[in-house]
Amino acid sequence: MDYQEAWDKQEILFQQIIQSKKEGSDTRRLETVFLCEHPHVYTLGKNGQVSNLLINEDFLRKIDATFYKIDRGGDITYHGPGQLVGYPILDLDNHGGSLKGYIYKMEEAIIQTLAHFGISSARLEGATGVWLDGNTTSARKICAIGVRASRFVTMHGFALNVNTNLTYFDYINPCGFMDKGVTSMQKELGRDVDMDEVKMAFLNHLII
Repeated sequence: MDYQEAWDKQEILFQQIIQSKKEGSDTRRLETVFLCEHPHVYTLGKNGQVSNLLINEDFLRKIDATFYKIDRGGDITYHGPGQLVGYPILDLDNHGGSLKGYIYKMEEAIIQTLAHFGISSARLEGATGVWLDGNTTSARKICAIGVRASRFVTMHGFALNVNTNLTYFDYINPCGFMDKGVTSMQKELGRDVDMDEVKMAFLNHLII
C-alpha cells in the first residue's frame, strides 16, 4: 500500500475515535490494527533531523523512493517491500492509559514474534524499538517504533524487517543513529521468511 494512502486511512480512523471519545461513545468498536507493506519510502518524525537523510531528491528518484515529513515521534526510518509495517489505532483508555506502557507492550510483541522464529532480541536502554546484541559493538536494529498519540488515541506504529532490502538503510542514519547497524529476519536466519506467518505470530503476541 502506498504510504500516503495508509497515512490517510490511519488519520480518518484516528479522528473518528477521538470524536467518539468526545461524545462519550464506546471506542472499542473502532479500534483497528493495520498490517501492510509499502513501496520504498523514507519518513522523518517531527523531532527528527533532515540531515539524517543522506541523499538528495535526484537520488531518491533514482532508487524509486519517496520522502515524507510526518507527525510521529522518532527520527528517520525506511519502509519498503519485505518489511512488515503495523499501525495500531487504539484508545489507550481501553488498555491501561499509558503511552509508555503501550510502547513497551508493542516491543514485547515483536520480541516474542522473533522468538517464535528462533531469533533472540531485546530492548536497548535509551532507544525505542527492538535490537539484536544491543549492548555490544554488533548492535543492530530489527524493528523501529514511532508513535503519535492525542487524547490517548494512537497512530503510526512499528516496522519489522522481515525480507527487507537492507541496502536502502545505507542512505540514512537509521533513527538518527550513526554507530549502529540494521538487520532483518531473512539475514539472521539465512532464508526468506513467510510474511503471513510473521503477521499471525505478531497478532498472537500483541496483548495490549
